[in-house]
Amino acid sequence: MQDLSIGFVPLLDSAIVLAAEAKGFFIEEGLKVRLTRETSWSAIRDRLAVGSLQAAHVLAPMPIAANLGLFPLAPKLVAPIALGLGGNAVTVSAALGAAMEAEGDESDLDPAKAGAALKRVIAARRAEGLPRLRFGVVYVFSGHNLELRYWLAANGIDPDRDIEIVVLPPPFMPDAVEAGRIDGYCAGEPWNTIAARRGAARIVTVKAKIWRSSPEKVLALPADFVDANEETVAALLRGLYRASQWAAAPENHPELAAILAEPGHLDVDRAMLEPLFSGTLAVSEKAQTTVEDFFLTSAKAATFPWQSHALWFYSQIVRWGLCDHSAENAEIAKMSYRPDIYRKALQPLHTPLPGASLKVEGALKAPTPVGASAGGLILGPDGFFDGQTFDPDQVGAYIEQQKAAV
Repeated sequence: MQDLSIGFVPLLDSAIVLAAEAKGFFIEEGLKVRLTRETSWSAIRDRLAVGSLQAAHVLAPMPIAANLGLFPLAPKLVAPIALGLGGNAVTVSAALGAAMEAEGDESDLDPAKAGAALKRVIAARRAEGLPRLRFGVVYVFSGHNLELRYWLAANGIDPDRDIEIVVLPPPFMPDAVEAGRIDGYCAGEPWNTIAARRGAARIVTVKAKIWRSSPEKVLALPADFVDANEETVAALLRGLYRASQWAAAPENHPELAAILAEPGHLDVDRAMLEPLFSGTLAVSEKAQTTVEDFFLTSAKAATFPWQSHALWFYSQIVRWGLCDHSAENAEIAKMSYRPDIYRKALQPLHTPLPGASLKVEGALKAPTPVGASAGGLILGPDGFFDGQTFDPDQVGAYIEQQKAAV
């Protein structure tokens, strides 16, 4: 039996990793897995780099940044499976939430309304000579940072000039906003709900409305480990895929919430977690709402590592000056996600697999049956709140268009 150490950060979207271990899917695939809880993404990054982890639950842009050499000790990483779609939100302090409501935000999580209200608040603060608002993100190379910036820029807010962005580990976010150290943040659940239920903050929009049907976390493994352990990696992916299907069934949500709530996992109240699997979240101390496709573990090819997702993240890394664009860099980003490994690993399960590895992001306006290796695969709706589309065959043109819009 192969021994593996897998790292995770305590977040809702670690669900299928934790479930695969707790429900025995890894054992059934011949793997003995030791899960290691980490507080920060920098710790995950460093432990992958020095070889103390064979795999980890990581931010979706991290393998791309690693392979482009954008952080210290950057190991070459492979992302052969996504760990779900959605699961994060943008949360602001109670005071900022009230100011946004006064400027027209209707607390309905609409990204355009919330963004327009925030822009007016920023303008009013500038006129009064007040300091810039400070927003927290979990890591520079995170979907949170890139999607927060996308949302702000699409609403006419310059994320480098109009606000300040700082990095904090996700479990620290509720305390930071309650203490007034930050005015808002973008993080994964349950760290938005926790602050909202305390009355310290309000959720103003969610990832599922900014970029619908998009990944937040992937599983990353060092490339040399993947090359030397093909069967082990395939077994790992099968265990995760089976866990994703188990986690998607509503009748399993109470048990899934109990698994995640354990002290060695997320260590939070299970009653807070369970509603999130059906998209019900507390947006403030007294209000809650249900968001369609808030967090998906299995539906809509939720675990498929689309290379168009990798290229969109790459486009935003370039857009915000974190690396230069070149055909070589785009190819490195694209090949950080490995649908070929995913397909080969899952063949024994006879599950529907997308026939393509890239798609135009934002092109699907309704649930759409797509070509697959077996029947029953439906994708979409997907896309960006501002109506833009991303064609992965036109990365350079898209980057130039985005830069011009800042």
